Amino acid sequence: MGIRQRIINFMEEKLYKPMLKEELAVNFGLEGKEIETFYKVLEEMEKEGIIIRTRNERYGLVDKMNLVVGRIDGNEKGFGFLIPEDKTKEDIFIPAEDMNGALHGDRVIARIVRRGMVGQKDEGEVIRILERANETIVGTYEDSINFGFVIPDDSRIAYDIFIPKAHINNAKNNQKVVVEITRWPEKRRNPEGRIVEILGYIGEKGVDILSIIKQYKLPEDFPPNVKAYAEAIEQEVSKEEIEKRVDLRNLNTFTIDGPDAKDLDDAVSIEKVGENYRLGVHIADVSHYVPENSPLDKEAFKRGNSVYLVDRVIPMLPKELSNGICSLNPGEDRLTLSVFMEIDKNGKVIDHEIVEGVIRSKARFIYDDVSDLLEKGDTSAFEQLDHIVEDLRLMEELCKILYKKRENRGSIDFDFPEARIILDENGVPVDIVKEERRIANRMIEEFMLVCNETIAEHMYWAQMPFLYRIHEEPDAEKINSFNKFIHNFGYVIKGSQDIHPKELQRLTKEIKGKKEETLINTLLLRSLKKARYSSEPDVHFGLAAKYYCHFTAPIRRYPDLQIHRIIKSYNKGRLGEKEQAKLERILPGVADHTSTTERRAEEAEREVDDLKKAEYMSKRIGNEYEGMVSSLTHFGMFVQLDNTVEGLVHFSNMLDDYYKFDEEKYYIIGEHTKKIYRLGDIVKIRVVGADLVRRTVDFMLIS
Repeated sequence: MGIRQRIINFMEEKLYKPMLKEELAVNFGLEGKEIETFYKVLEEMEKEGIIIRTRNERYGLVDKMNLVVGRIDGNEKGFGFLIPEDKTKEDIFIPAEDMNGALHGDRVIARIVRRGMVGQKDEGEVIRILERANETIVGTYEDSINFGFVIPDDSRIAYDIFIPKAHINNAKNNQKVVVEITRWPEKRRNPEGRIVEILGYIGEKGVDILSIIKQYKLPEDFPPNVKAYAEAIEQEVSKEEIEKRVDLRNLNTFTIDGPDAKDLDDAVSIEKVGENYRLGVHIADVSHYVPENSPLDKEAFKRGNSVYLVDRVIPMLPKELSNGICSLNPGEDRLTLSVFMEIDKNGKVIDHEIVEGVIRSKARFIYDDVSDLLEKGDTSAFEQLDHIVEDLRLMEELCKILYKKRENRGSIDFDFPEARIILDENGVPVDIVKEERRIANRMIEEFMLVCNETIAEHMYWAQMPFLYRIHEEPDAEKINSFNKFIHNFGYVIKGSQDIHPKELQRLTKEIKGKKEETLINTLLLRSLKKARYSSEPDVHFGLAAKYYCHFTAPIRRYPDLQIHRIIKSYNKGRLGEKEQAKLERILPGVADHTSTTERRAEEAEREVDDLKKAEYMSKRIGNEYEGMVSSLTHFGMFVQLDNTVEGLVHFSNMLDDYYKFDEEKYYIIGEHTKKIYRLGDIVKIRVVGADLVRRTVDFMLIS
């Protein structure tokens, strides 16, 4: 047992009272240099938030002292919420006066000072800041005579940053800048900083998206050693490597992707075996080119995933791999980890095989072309490809079988309209169009789902350390609140204390095609927990699946790459006790880190979308549209237009009466007219404003 675990065990004893470090050293019988090492371990454990040193220099376990470790989710009004690292604990409200200099994203220790009443959160106070999340902050510079201020782009950072004259570094009014914090906030004192980078003026081409990239600290380029490593990789598969693998080059494999995709990491094939289907899912063998602990691997882990912004991709791997040797381009030999599944007419996988293969894709198809073929009989994109047309029709058959099986077990199918923002050559949004989820998209989705489940179950029964994709059961309290919401529309769900996904699936079917569908689906999604990576197996509630993982996208997701390594080592009998112990040690960290980078990517992608939507609407001030009431607040209501743009109708822009929000009945009501607005109501609005800094749009109701 290591010294850290011995310290934890000692402090967990019932009779333990916080001790000085000298007393602890005596209790452990340490002498000489051992004491120095012991003190360093205490210091490390304190930095990690496992133990805490009290004001009188005594040490105790954080968990035993009514303390909670977590990250701050800030609010522009100065208060925040502590999101505990222990997933079993509820969020804690931190009033502004008890933030004690903590900013959004900081990792802190908080003390619970007041227990919440039923339906309310506990209240806490930040007592220690373990790790600062915002060494640099992106914002807009405002000049004064002898100093300046930077107003953060991220409204969750509640302070403007004071810039002394000596640290302005030639920044000009209304320029976007990056500021490095030199002094953290204290009570009644703003943080101070120095400007380290000037991004450009507001409205200048590319500055808006660059600001978001900097705000989320997304990597802009690969380090020189990573570039050199990638450039040295051969762009052709060697004969020696082909001879070591299962040769699948004669198999009818092909890819189906969006028109702009360059990182083609999955191909599919299908054959009929009696009454059964033999589905092949062929995934790029990225792990062959990215050895563990190589410069490529370290950079891929750091990034965690690729980030897809409106006008660019920030890839996890350099283009030599993502668009080159790992991309399953047609007519080229490519290494794969291929999964063959024999699936019966009820959608059950009755047999499967995982092989290291080499394929040569026969074609690169586009979703819309395949959908036009299967939905409309349009064969114009498939001339002289009769053999592939047969396979596609067979795939459509199998897709429907797999979907029916998933539906029968209760899998929830959210069918959100996705918006595609079209930019001109200057990066200005010229249109926002809703993208349909057609048969080809659903087909590939079903095949990837069944493959991910098959792999996860295979490794679960192998009892090997593994990375799962889990989606825990929802909190009863959130489901109860959601039930109250949907009651306004005449819907109800049963069993909120022990909800089954089938009940939520029933609701999504009931609202299908109705005006409130998108709204209720959005509220339902917010009521569920977020899916995440975990080294411990657990259910995927949304898919109603016992076992699930991410295996099918190793070019753009690090967990998939990690999983490929584990599977290949296991298949070759290389996962002995030593290797398993190493995996058990590193996988929890991989799961936590990649869950964090995934959330960062989602937030950055959403911010860019919101920015471009606000910019699009800023050119349409005065235009009138029809929309649906999508959210109600104490200061107004949000209305969503058909193109997915959402804007706020503030009470001050509802001129025919004084309105207030009745939280219990969940509607907005006029004081004199008694006019009522509910979720889902269709209203006419006029665009009256768009704020590109806050990425918001303002509407006004018109009769």
